[in-house]
Amino acid sequence: MAASFVTLFQWRLNSMLLHENEILLGVKDQIKSLISQLDAAGSFTGDVGMILGRESGHGSWASELRGMLRQAEDFVDDFVIRAYGQTEKDRKDSIAEFGKELQNFNSRISEILNRRPPVEAPLMLEEIQRFVRSNIPSSEDKETDLVTCMLNYINLPYDLKLSLLFCCAFLRRHYQSIDGLVRGLVAAGLVQEKPGELMEDKAQENIDKLISLGMIEELEFIRDHFRVPSPYCELSLGVMKAEDFFMSTANSDIMVPPTARHVSIYDADNTIPNTNSFLHSLFVSANYYLSEASSDCLRNVLHNSKLLRLLDLKNTPSLKSLPDEGGKLVHLRYLRVWYSNITKLPESISNLRNLQTLDIRWSGHEFELSNGVLNLAQLRHLKMSGPNSGQVRVPQGISRLGNLQTLEGIYAGSGIAKELGVMTQLRSLKVSCVSDDHADELYFSVMKLSMLRKLSLTVERERGRGSYKYENSFFPCLESFLPPPLLQTLKLVGRLIEMPLWLGSMENLTKLYMLYSHLSENPTTILQFLPNLKYLKMYKAYKGRHMDKEFFRVGGFPKLEYLYICSRNLVEWTEIEEGALPCLKQLSICYCMELMLLPEGLQHVTTLQILDMWCVHEDLIRRLSPNGGPENYKIKHIPLVKYRGYMMSSVPGEWTPQ
Repeated sequence: MAASFVTLFQWRLNSMLLHENEILLGVKDQIKSLISQLDAAGSFTGDVGMILGRESGHGSWASELRGMLRQAEDFVDDFVIRAYGQTEKDRKDSIAEFGKELQNFNSRISEILNRRPPVEAPLMLEEIQRFVRSNIPSSEDKETDLVTCMLNYINLPYDLKLSLLFCCAFLRRHYQSIDGLVRGLVAAGLVQEKPGELMEDKAQENIDKLISLGMIEELEFIRDHFRVPSPYCELSLGVMKAEDFFMSTANSDIMVPPTARHVSIYDADNTIPNTNSFLHSLFVSANYYLSEASSDCLRNVLHNSKLLRLLDLKNTPSLKSLPDEGGKLVHLRYLRVWYSNITKLPESISNLRNLQTLDIRWSGHEFELSNGVLNLAQLRHLKMSGPNSGQVRVPQGISRLGNLQTLEGIYAGSGIAKELGVMTQLRSLKVSCVSDDHADELYFSVMKLSMLRKLSLTVERERGRGSYKYENSFFPCLESFLPPPLLQTLKLVGRLIEMPLWLGSMENLTKLYMLYSHLSENPTTILQFLPNLKYLKMYKAYKGRHMDKEFFRVGGFPKLEYLYICSRNLVEWTEIEEGALPCLKQLSICYCMELMLLPEGLQHVTTLQILDMWCVHEDLIRRLSPNGGPENYKIKHIPLVKYRGYMMSSVPGEWTPQ
């Protein structure tokens, strides 16, 4: 991957010129000269030859160049840390020394490039087969697929190779949404930054390309979450093993090699491992929960790994606070801590001048966001929630964060609703505990957010326990709301007096979540005319006992692919018109415990790939059974049927075509 290292280092230098102008003013010429020198490296296959184990001058040369680029990048990152902790006089001396060292690296890289050997012979099929056999355990039948995948990998551009390896390392056991992958790629420095362009858009483009190539796929059982499928996962792990640049392991006690820059520890047993001081990304997900000692280990990791750009911790209830050492991570761009007992962030968080993503969800009770977050000028994504997805109070002045694109999990009272109206750069907004005292101001502000693509509104719920916590929690004044025109995803959690008429005019809407709406009227009367709706989840959205052909008629829902229905009240679903739901791929019926029959006409929905029935009546399952069930004709065309009865003794199962 020496060629990829050239590309990465160029991106890093160009990014520094964009963001570190204050300290680099005196050495811009040296940096630009080094960038030009790297351009001279051009494209070469030495990195692939090195992975495949070629004993050639080209492979040796590529290895030497890669080692030099690692040293240069570590030197540059270390300089930035030192410069921001110095007095003006000391910084001036450091900059002069930095400039000389840049010239030194320039000369050494030039010398290596001058020794570049002639272009080596094309890769042979036998070499790829040998690599697969020695690095990827597989059967003889699977070897052919792996060789084909390796050829596809070799032909990828450098940025897509990096994206694939990153996704494999961080998706190996724990799935991610597209948005999570995008933010991770940007933070890890694996996406090129260009003036006037959003790096998130480029990362999204790379992931979309990998999906189109079949190298990343969506999970069947969790919508909008992805993984690297076999055999590309095995191939990527084999490449990681040969390179030691990315690393993915289940062993908390493993020694992290000095060459590793991106490390993923999944199913960690007790603690966080010691890492090398050059680490850029660290992902740790506990099997159950990390021990109390993990907090001390984390302090040591943060103290030693000052070059960290991405830190991701999951299942850490023993963590009650972030160590102050976290505030010294000048290069940190991404901080995610899930399922912890953190109640507040240290004031030192205000020092994280490069932080782009702060994701503190399912944190401790009464989690508060300190004023220090207002100093995070580069912050783009702020995602929060307390226990049970509760809201988080943000400090007044949050609108000062002019780069913020994502703001989720907030309470909009105490003047925050008005501030939202000037945050016109927002693309995703999630507000909890919407109530009468600020609803009008909130709706008015949201209507100004012309860039908004995702919106989630949750009403303030009534106090109490049980599944009917939103039974008497009505959305206030929702009829006066008009959604931004580009909105693609809308989530409404709370009771509706009636269906908002403006829902029928949302031409760009592709995903709609209606939870606890408890509507007496048929919600699809309005929804069926949405031209681009692909995903519809109705969780206790309709409280009627009867559904007929009026719910899903010919011509309605022209693009709907996923339909989720949950209703404890539903007793009868009689019919779907033939020709209705022309694009439906998955139907999920959950907690419809009184429903005894699926609708007539379901057999004509030939596009269905998955039928998922969760917590339904056992009689319904028996009637649909392929072993003599009288209603099986309605579903026998569906490739996968998953089911579980509502009795606690019921065992989940599935049917596939005979």
